[in-house]
Amino acid sequence: MTSALTAPGGAWTSSSPATSPAVQPLPDGLDELLTRQVPALVATRRHIHAHPELAGAEFETTALVHRRLTEIGLRPRLLPKGNGVICDIGAGDGPLVAFRADLDALPMTDGKDVDYRSTVPGVCHACGHDAHTTILLGLAPLLARLVDRGRLPGRVRLIFQPAEEAVPSGAPEVIEAGGLDEVSSIFAVHCAPQLPVGSVGVRTGPLTAASATLEVRLGGPGGHTARPHLTTDLIDLLGRVAVDLPAQLARRMDPRWPVSVVWGAVHAGVAFNAIPAQGYLRGTVRSLHREAWQDAGEIIAKLVSDLVSGTGADVEVEYVRGFPPVVNDKHATDLISAAAARGLGPENVFEAEVSMGGEDFSYYLERVPGSMIRLGVAPPGATAWCDTHHPGFDIDERSIEYGVRLLAHTALAALGAPPPADTGGAR
Repeated sequence: MTSALTAPGGAWTSSSPATSPAVQPLPDGLDELLTRQVPALVATRRHIHAHPELAGAEFETTALVHRRLTEIGLRPRLLPKGNGVICDIGAGDGPLVAFRADLDALPMTDGKDVDYRSTVPGVCHACGHDAHTTILLGLAPLLARLVDRGRLPGRVRLIFQPAEEAVPSGAPEVIEAGGLDEVSSIFAVHCAPQLPVGSVGVRTGPLTAASATLEVRLGGPGGHTARPHLTTDLIDLLGRVAVDLPAQLARRMDPRWPVSVVWGAVHAGVAFNAIPAQGYLRGTVRSLHREAWQDAGEIIAKLVSDLVSGTGADVEVEYVRGFPPVVNDKHATDLISAAAARGLGPENVFEAEVSMGGEDFSYYLERVPGSMIRLGVAPPGATAWCDTHHPGFDIDERSIEYGVRLLAHTALAALGAPPPADTGGAR
């Protein structure tokens, strides 16, 4: 496995998956079937992109997924709230491997000038969930063909999950609805604009950080900026908390497992000559260590109290845990890495970097072994790209076909089907 690329704009000399001599075909003509359905998959992705839905409201997207699965003879079932889908493919007592895609979009304006630009004001698929959903829809007909021909050596469960971008998120709802019942392993891809299309990033162990939201609210009597000594200067206090809390927290946590506090919003007052009576800071707390993430809330509350002690300010601290860290199982990661080498070529399999972003796929991995990998979506040789959660984020749509082929190889490997031949493994 090579080292991770530092940027998609770097030199990219590897063969594309379509021409790599190490790429191995899928059985039963699945490659031909996949090639035929690519235009429809691209159209589906663009439709979902143009009609995004926020977390908890993914009803139209769910209806589309349910309809497409039903059209090919499958029997999907809706989640209790009607905004997610679980679909089992195959039967019998063999192993059950699951794949998860997320349905929701982000509350932000789509900044791209494309035909499939979001038609919903203030809502945008800026994280690639439209691609994740489309890839799973593309996998379904391939698996259904294997079932029809008696060639699927087990069972596969497709999970179309709502509310990945929300806290609380949709993964616990899926689990409560039986989404992991009998599952032996689970896999997912996540769009990575840092990697060129046709490549993937894999990593054993922590892949993403545990996350939490933090709000610090301060209150006081307010007053005139000419006489700060007669009141409580909340603006000054908010500044001190914003700067001193992260530094103080670093001294209170085990240095082997640092905790990151980054502020995303600060607000207080409206007039230039009036000290406000209320103000707040909002931000995120992230760590690669689960215990540090759990302990940080109590420590932060004590530190904030100490920082404003004696100033006369009222203080409230709200620490809401989001997702635990994504920790990839070694066996599952080795399996999907080898599948990627067969489907895309070993020269296109890279070591993924750890991300401080949060992902609720972690809830599944706390119950069954599995792995999430990074799917390259940047055009090869690109010199400019937009990260996820940016209004200009988009994908090279060739990544859809590559993602389907990768997951098909993964499904067969996870179910114990022998590969056509030895690939030599990932580099």
